[in-house]
Amino acid sequence: MELLVCVTCRQGAPVDDAAPRAGAVLLDALSALDWPGDVTLRPVECLSNCSAGCTVVLRGAGRWSYVYGNLGPDQVATVAEGAALYRAAPDGVVPWRARPEHFRKNCIARIPPPEAPR
Repeated sequence: MELLVCVTCRQGAPVDDAAPRAGAVLLDALSALDWPGDVTLRPVECLSNCSAGCTVVLRGAGRWSYVYGNLGPDQVATVAEGAALYRAAPDGVVPWRARPEHFRKNCIARIPPPEAPR
């Protein structure tokens, strides 16, 4: 599975281009964690969710993909918990009540796998 992190997100950060973007800070914090070998942490440029803080995507082959926003660099534990639950779900669908509260309230999109039945 992949955890994509928008590194251009900067909501709430100074407009100063020299300052680190909030998304890049979140990625750095997530990179410091010990991820299982089958989890790929990937930086991406702009997920077009700029008005909703830092944005991440959870995706994997044969799984539903999820886009979550309104995250801050201090929410590493929330993202790690959500990613672990996603990884454990064979089809990527984590029951709504089992998701971290932030994920329940800030799901931007849910995308079916290409091979999903119509």
